This record gives sequence, structure tokens and C-alpha cells, in this order.
Amino acid sequence: MDTTLSAPIGQLLDGRYLVESQIARGGMATVYHARDVRLERIVALKIAHPELARDQEFVARFISEARSAARLSNPHVVAVFDQGSTGDLHYIAMEYVPGPTLRELLVARGRLSPREALDIIERVLAGLAAAHDAGIIHRDVKPENVLLGTGTSVKVADFGLARAAAGIRNTKTGMLIGTAAYLAPEQVASSSSDERTDVYAAGVMLFEMLTGVQPHTGDSPLAVAYKHVNTAVPPPSSINPDLPAALDTLVALGTSRDPDLRPPDARHYLKAITEVRRGLPLPPVTRREPAQAAATSNGHGQRQLAGAVDSDQSQAGQIRADQPGSGQASADTGPIRTGAAAAPYSAAPYSTAAYPDISGQPSANHTMIVPAGLDDDYANGSGYTARTPRRRSRGYREPIFQRWLFSRRILIVLGVLVVAGLVWWMTEGQYFTLPAVTGMTVSTARADLANVGLVAVSGAARHSDTVPAGEVISTSPAAGARTRHGAKIILIRSLGPVTVVVPSVTGEQLAQANQALKTAGLIPAPPTYQPSSSIPQGIVIATDPVAYKHWPKDKPVHLVVSAGPPLPNFVGMLLSAAQGAASAGGYNINQVTVAKSSQPSGTIVRQSPAANTPITPGEVVTVWVSPGPAQVNVPDVTGETINQAEHDLTAAGFNVTINQIGPGHRVITYSPTGTAPQGSTITITVGFGF
Repeated sequence: MDTTLSAPIGQLLDGRYLVESQIARGGMATVYHARDVRLERIVALKIAHPELARDQEFVARFISEARSAARLSNPHVVAVFDQGSTGDLHYIAMEYVPGPTLRELLVARGRLSPREALDIIERVLAGLAAAHDAGIIHRDVKPENVLLGTGTSVKVADFGLARAAAGIRNTKTGMLIGTAAYLAPEQVASSSSDERTDVYAAGVMLFEMLTGVQPHTGDSPLAVAYKHVNTAVPPPSSINPDLPAALDTLVALGTSRDPDLRPPDARHYLKAITEVRRGLPLPPVTRREPAQAAATSNGHGQRQLAGAVDSDQSQAGQIRADQPGSGQASADTGPIRTGAAAAPYSAAPYSTAAYPDISGQPSANHTMIVPAGLDDDYANGSGYTARTPRRRSRGYREPIFQRWLFSRRILIVLGVLVVAGLVWWMTEGQYFTLPAVTGMTVSTARADLANVGLVAVSGAARHSDTVPAGEVISTSPAAGARTRHGAKIILIRSLGPVTVVVPSVTGEQLAQANQALKTAGLIPAPPTYQPSSSIPQGIVIATDPVAYKHWPKDKPVHLVVSAGPPLPNFVGMLLSAAQGAASAGGYNINQVTVAKSSQPSGTIVRQSPAANTPITPGEVVTVWVSPGPAQVNVPDVTGETINQAEHDLTAAGFNVTINQIGPGHRVITYSPTGTAPQGSTITITVGFGF
């Protein structure tokens, strides 16, 4: 191989790009760390391998795809600055992105939190959406082609190279291009690809970020590729049960084996993720970012990513199986960063130890090129086996199954099966039981019917006293009926109950108010009485609901009616005052004398009914009256000292007040004398005495 072509380090390409060191080498190109001497900036220079550079068809496609990628201007796409050729060297000058790849982050962390995964996939889809809008399909979306720059920067790299490589062979046979772990089923089965194949790869990548593992694994890249055809991607929660169902739905949406069931492009998938994320309660997560990606030295001071690399050339009909343990990152993963340390990915950077060496691990994924449909056994899910042509010896006889398979008898069997299938379909297969949607909102009922293949149409709405407005009263045909797929189901929507306006009956007599409600078509409920000092007895005070409100005809209207002045509070009043109030109010007093009380004689200490309750004429109110406190002899304290007198009177159950009329501390007189109610006050007069 030409030394100049394989190692242009130190050369100045086109008088502009000074090649400083090699970053990585892959099956189609080598990436170098270079400096743009005109603009004084660092770039990643991707140079096509010499053996491919000599193929004019590949060169034409290489240049065309580079120009297409250069049209993209998006913060989430690695920018293509320039493309050129000097001699037999064909290169692309691209944006240099310091920081690790998503693959390195996954190797270091295992799996990401839902918020981190959604943050990254949204930015990846934003970059892919810009490419799809420009008519560019990536065809090799994988974590190795997602670069994590400074801050929250996420960029998609390596647009168009796989397509350029495929062009040199697609004229002869269909080619299977891409990375096995992220290939869409249609890429494997028919070598067809469009925007939806990128959506599928993004969905697989979201699964891997959420779980830390790839959905399909196998003994070889072809085994993994055909698993995408034969096996659906499982929900992430089957591996990480803590994940919400919304994330299962997002992964299933993007990884449907039927491309028609996927979002048509990255922008639609991004919109679906954004809408789901608005309703997903994720806890705040601080994302740690590496201070630098794990790197090893190649002996010239260049940075080499820990990972598996393919250094072999691809031949038609062969898989470029990447060789583990090469210690060099693939150039096909886009621009790689150099230097002693990569820029931080967050405020809390990783140390270099955050990225252990992943050489030889199965997590390294590389682009493969193989003729589509190489092995039918894989399409049948049986795996790849080398097959040797069989020689027929004399007297060879075909097996019975083979003779049946290629005879007319197979047509008879197929015909019987077709007729049986048609009979089953006409009698049973196209029919199923109509689900019940009554009681649902109309929109929910439409969605449920559409999910089972039925068409919902609106019928004449009607009033219902039991079904709220907006919900389905009934269907035609009714729930449980036998119906066909695609049949029209009539939904009868409820208008709610028939309502009338509540008339104003406040201030009217109870009988008149009841009649007014009945005339309006409403049902009067038994009245509630409330005492009032200002509204006469029997007059309506209020209604529930209030007047002039629309009210269902079958729901009663409650009236609040005045019970007249409330019963006074007699407690603490004298019996004579209570009897006077009862006489004025037209009710009677029933007197009950209590056994003992400290209250003065004739004082009411309790009543029934309680104060402020409604009272009707003729009703009896029971009051409990105090007989007065007990009479106790007053001790004679004349001539005693003040302290002695207070002690004797207090011990007898009296209160004491002192009247000082001069010097001295002897009791001259006290009052009252003889007997007094226990608890009453005795006044002692103190002065000079003997």
C-alpha cells in the first residue's frame, strides 16, 4: 500500500489542512486530527481508504454524499466544513467535537435514567429530523455515531458514508448495510431503507439507554440482524421493571417490525416523545459527564478510544466482522476527539476512569456490508450454517416430502386450505362481539371502537336522567351483538337530564311556594325550618338550588322556612321573667326545682329545648330553678385578729371583705350575723380594740 496514502501525517492537504495525528481507522476511512491553517481551527479530517479511492463510482458517491451532508445546518448534527481531493486522497473536513460517544457513556454507566435517555434521544432525533427534511437518510444510527460534546451538546455523526460505500456494489446485488444490532427488519429482508429505518434504529438506541443492553443478541452479526426480522423488540420494563409504561410505548412505537406502523420520520417520532414527556413525572436528575473519554496512547501522543475496531477491508459477499482488542476506534463512527482531556459533559465531570476499556466486549457495534438475503436460514430463524452442494449418485431418489412439495398434490392441499379459510372467514372469522362503550365519553368510545376495527358514527342525541351529558347512552347494534370488522356503530350521546328554571318563591307562604314549584315541573322536598327574629313563621326564607338556576326535573328542590322567633336563653334569668316571655310567645313553662344550687333562689339554671331553637305555640319549655344556697351559721369573730377572723369565716364557707376604720388589727364588728347563705360575703370591720 502507498505510504503516502495510508499515513499522510505531517502533510498539508490542499495548502490548508495540516494533518497532525491519526485518531481512528475503520473499514472505509481513517480519521485524523488536523488544523485548518487558514481559519486557525481544529478539524476532524476523514480520508477515504486508497483501495476505495481508486473506484470512481465510490468517489463520485463519496463526494455527492459529503455535499448533501454539508447542506445540513443543525446544532445536533456534526457539521461538514469542506470536501476535497488532492491526488488520490479524497477527504472530508468536519467539525471536531471534544467529548465521548454515547457508546462510551453506556459502557461506563450501564444504563441511563429515563430523563437522561429522553434528553439524549430528543437531540438525536432533532438532528435526524433536519437530515430527513433535507432528504438525507443516515442508515447507520447507533451509539457510536452519537457524540456528547460540552454541556448538553449531542451531535449525530457519519451521514452518508454507508450509502456511498453501498453504491459500488448495489448495481450487482442488493447490499445489507449497517450495524446488525440496529438494523430495521426491511433493511435485512429487502435491503430497502428510508426515514423509518433511522426511526427504528433510534428506538433500539432508546431501549439500550433505558436498559443497558441491546434487545437482540446472537452468535454472529447475521444472527442478530435476522432477529430483528423474526422477533419484536421487548418492552424496556421487561428488563428494568421500574420504568413507566409510557417508555414501553415509545420504544414499541419506534421499533415496530412493520415500517408503516412507525412514525414516518424522525420529526414525528420526536413529536411523540415530546408529547409523552409532558405527562411523564420524572424526578430531577443531575447527569454526570466525563472529563475525558477513556483513551490509550498509540506511541505518537494521539488519543485512541478504548473499543473494538475493524481494520479489514470488506469484500462482496463477506461481513466486515470487527476484530476485538485492536485498541482503536472505528473511523466510521464520525469525527473523534483528540487531546489529553475531552471537554466536560456536565458540571460534575467524570475522571478518565469513568470509561473502562471495552476492548473485546460485545457492546462494540460496527457497520457491516453483506449481500442481502445471503442466507435464507436466517430469514427462517434457524441461524447461519455453511452449506455444501450435494452430489447425486446413481439410483438417487427424492424424499417423499420433496416429491409432495413439487407435485400437483400440493395444489390440492393448498386449495382445500384456501376453501376452508374462506368458509371460516365468511362464517366466523370476520365476526366478533361488539364491546360495551355505554357510560364512556363519546371520544373515548370512538377510540375504543377504532382500536377493534369498527367505525363509530353519531346518532341523534337525547336526554337521559341517569347518564351525564356527553356520555354514550346506547349503541346500535347493542353491546354484545355479533358484528363484522369495519362495521359502522351508531353512538347515541346523552344530553343530560331535562332541566327547568327554578322559580323565585322566597317570601311566600310554604303552601304557595310548593304549588309554584309543582307548576314549574319541579319536585318540592320536605321543608327545613329555621328560626328567625325578623321573618314571620311559615314564610320561605331561601331555596336550594337558588332561584333562576336550571335544575333537573327529577331532583327535589329544598325550601328553608321561617319557624318564627327562636326560643330565648332563660339560663340565669329569674323564673318570673321566663314565665312572662312564655306568655308572650304562646308557649308554656314547666318548672322543676333542683335539689341544690349555688345560684340565688328562683334563678333558672337549665332549660329544654335549648336556646335559639324553633318554638311553636302551645309547646312546653321545661326550666330547672335554683332553691338558693344553703343557710350556714356565721361564726362570731368579734375581737379576733384579722388573720384569725378570715380563717374562721373561710372555714365556714364564706367569703371575707375587710373594712379598716383606724389603727389596730382587731375585729370590732362583722355583718351579717346569725345565719347567711353559704358562699356569701361577710364584711368585718377592723380597728383599735382590746
